[in-house]
Amino acid sequence: MRSGPAAVLGRILKKLVAGGERQPAAAAPLRLNLGCGTNKREGYLNVDKMAGCSPDVVLDIERVPWPWPDNSVEDVRLFHVLEHIGRDADTYLGVMKELYRVCRHDAHISIAVPHPRHDDFLGDPTHVRPIIPNGLALLDQRLNRHWQEQGASNTPLGLYLGVDFELIHIEYEFDEAWSGRIQRREISQNEAMEAQARYNNVVKEIRMTLRVRKS
Repeated sequence: MRSGPAAVLGRILKKLVAGGERQPAAAAPLRLNLGCGTNKREGYLNVDKMAGCSPDVVLDIERVPWPWPDNSVEDVRLFHVLEHIGRDADTYLGVMKELYRVCRHDAHISIAVPHPRHDDFLGDPTHVRPIIPNGLALLDQRLNRHWQEQGASNTPLGLYLGVDFELIHIEYEFDEAWSGRIQRREISQNEAMEAQARYNNVVKEIRMTLRVRKS
């Protein structure tokens, strides 16, 4: 049986979700591991819609609002989750708006997703949405304003939705076949990155970090 602060808070939140109420403001900021599955993380509130994986909180994050108050979260993990979210755009964007609402200024959101041109993405029928850095950059209001000044056609989703996420880190994990070629110095990493724009199964996973900006 679980014990400790996360488990206690989890039991409270289960009751709140069932009752359709929001949790009262907590004294300390929360850290959320959303869509945790069986990959629980110590020090985080582990959240998943599948009760069978025994999360701290059973919650379908596509159903908003979430039970946490505004500005109550300082750290979020979304590992292999966003590609499953929102078969329609409105649902996905609703999740991003809710994520922004619960996060405080300067909160960090760690994201890992399969590369959309890798078989790991293409072979799973529950993957409904490719997630790439360019798409997340649309949620950055500073970039939105810059594009508007330049007359660019990029969709200023940050301004439209009232969210502001800064993409502060991007990391690519190459498929084993390509990482081996890089290690053997058969190709450079830059050449491998050029290849991933044209071919399947070059990059296996993209890891990104968003920083939340609030006034």
